[in-house]
Amino acid sequence: MTSVAFAPMFDWIVLAAVGALGLAVLAAGAAVRARGLGWRTLAVAALWLALANPSLVDEEREPIPDLVTVVVDESESQRIDERRARLEDTLENVRKELSKFDDMDVRIVRSGAEKSGIAGGREGTRLFETLGRSLSGTSRRRIAGTVLITDGQVHDIPPADAALPFAGPLHVLLNGRRGEHDRILFVEKAPSFGLVGTKAQIEVRIEDPAAAGSRARLSIARDGKPVRRLDVTIGAARKIEVEIDHAGFNIFELEVESRPGELTTVNNRNVVEISGVRERLRVLLVSGEPHPGGRVWRNFLKADPSVDLVHFTILRPPEKLDATPVRELSLIAFPIRELFEVKLEDFDLIIFDRYRRRGVLPAIYLDNIARFVEKGGAVLEVAGPGFASALSLYQTPLGEILPGAPTGRVMKRGFKPVVTDIGGRHPVTADLFGEAGERSRWGRWFRQIEVGAPRGTVLMHGAEERPLLIVDRIGEGRVAQFLSDHIWLWARGFETGGPHSEILRRLSHWLMKEPDLEENDLRIAADGRGLTIVRRSLERRHPEVRLTAPSGKTISVSLKEEGGGRARATVVPEEAGLYRASDGERTALTAVRSLNPVEFADLRTTADKLSGVAARTGGGIEWLSDGLPSFRRVRPDRVASGPGWMGLVANRDYRVTSIAEIPLLPPLALLLLGIGALMLAWRREGR
Repeated sequence: MTSVAFAPMFDWIVLAAVGALGLAVLAAGAAVRARGLGWRTLAVAALWLALANPSLVDEEREPIPDLVTVVVDESESQRIDERRARLEDTLENVRKELSKFDDMDVRIVRSGAEKSGIAGGREGTRLFETLGRSLSGTSRRRIAGTVLITDGQVHDIPPADAALPFAGPLHVLLNGRRGEHDRILFVEKAPSFGLVGTKAQIEVRIEDPAAAGSRARLSIARDGKPVRRLDVTIGAARKIEVEIDHAGFNIFELEVESRPGELTTVNNRNVVEISGVRERLRVLLVSGEPHPGGRVWRNFLKADPSVDLVHFTILRPPEKLDATPVRELSLIAFPIRELFEVKLEDFDLIIFDRYRRRGVLPAIYLDNIARFVEKGGAVLEVAGPGFASALSLYQTPLGEILPGAPTGRVMKRGFKPVVTDIGGRHPVTADLFGEAGERSRWGRWFRQIEVGAPRGTVLMHGAEERPLLIVDRIGEGRVAQFLSDHIWLWARGFETGGPHSEILRRLSHWLMKEPDLEENDLRIAADGRGLTIVRRSLERRHPEVRLTAPSGKTISVSLKEEGGGRARATVVPEEAGLYRASDGERTALTAVRSLNPVEFADLRTTADKLSGVAARTGGGIEWLSDGLPSFRRVRPDRVASGPGWMGLVANRDYRVTSIAEIPLLPPLALLLLGIGALMLAWRREGR
């Protein structure tokens, strides 16, 4: 292509001034009708052109093909209602249509497939984010347009006042059917935490325009176990109370019954995760007599910020007779009835430390404590020499729940506590002394109360391999026995001491049903590596765990033993949502990325969300159920869409491959022309 270009010898301001001066001189000559005005005009023009230095520019141009980007929505919503098959058919037909244009490149961009699995990006369908990355570094002058193949449920549409990451018209091909109907369960409000033992309120709403005003059955399950069913009016908000059953995450699954003709049932379910928070755990410590170990228990429990301790020590037994008035025997009276009858249920754990029968607690109150354990409470008995005597607690109603019966023998010899084989698998004593059964390297104890064949589980042995620490479950509650009062030697650091604080912490929290210390447990959690399944059991054999994905697909997972009663496996998930693991007895749940992904909130095909941005760019929206529209090239200033067709802008952009520049009028020739014209003007004027 040939054009005229200027390479002025001076700045254009100077040339403008010179031209204005020349015009002024010519105007003055014209005013007085001077002779030779034509020659003067030719001279001024020749001199001005010489300063402007015009030249002919010959460019070799190579056309740049326009670019059309086809964004394919491959989010998880495309897996329903045969949308994936229609998607691939549509993409193939669009390719064939666009291949008819020789001056256009077609770029296929798939969006959403990378969001599958645990390492996915943000929630929802994010087509514009993908489109922006694809067009990064591309000149906007060569963009002919963009075609979206989607169901219209896009969650990153730019606001009306925001700059668009693309140029040209945006066309939308809706991969769905008109008139789709679906029932959707929404959770409007839900707390993130609640106190254990209290009720939390969840507000739900069922959306189903085709059945508005009718009733639908809503089922509620907590941690995989059904707890309630109720009827809910469709279209109206409903508040539901659920009980926070335990500490840690309480996962509530809400599911509304489906109806015939629904697009999918995946959004008939919703999940609420409420963290159960305990109030301060209340512990009652009753010391039968002052001794060095009493301070160990008191200091340990007072140092635990989650424990509210009530401690009583019996300093003077009733049988000791002297003249001291009763009102001077203690700072406050021992509130026996209030503690062991009126407010007994307020405690989580009762500890009897070297307690013996002395008439302080009547048998009726000890029987209350036994019933307290059966209903879900906990008792820990730390045995002293009195446990082997006729004054033993075993000779009271508490004997029904204590796992070890005393033989009457007190063993007074040095020994080192040893974790039993089963204790090496129990969370109270696992990993304390290395491998199960290994001789402890900690300090010795010097007194142990012998018991006969105990009930429950023996976690530690002492002298002569006799039971030292026994735990048991009674009804809904728990009980434990420490058959020695010499753990305080470890606290004092005798012979390098021992892990007294860790044992006391684990034991007391196991008694108070801390979820992390369950000996038979199944956990599943999502982390950066995938889904981690951990099963804890006192048995050495671990069965396969059945893992259920949000879509209902199930697989069997084999666990690998790793010691301490734990077995573990890691699985890479393929879907987002709630996963359920079951070993046949226990069920555990966890969420991948989100409990309720935005992607599944509404799966109905819609043109409403993208209509604004399509109209803003001059693009159009077509339903594939009506047939594939035709594509045509349009000029930049023309309408880019219409019924049954979509336009792609012909930008006619190019790149210059070579340039040849030839002076239009050589400066010397222009100079001679100007001088000659001036001479002719003078001659004309001189006549």
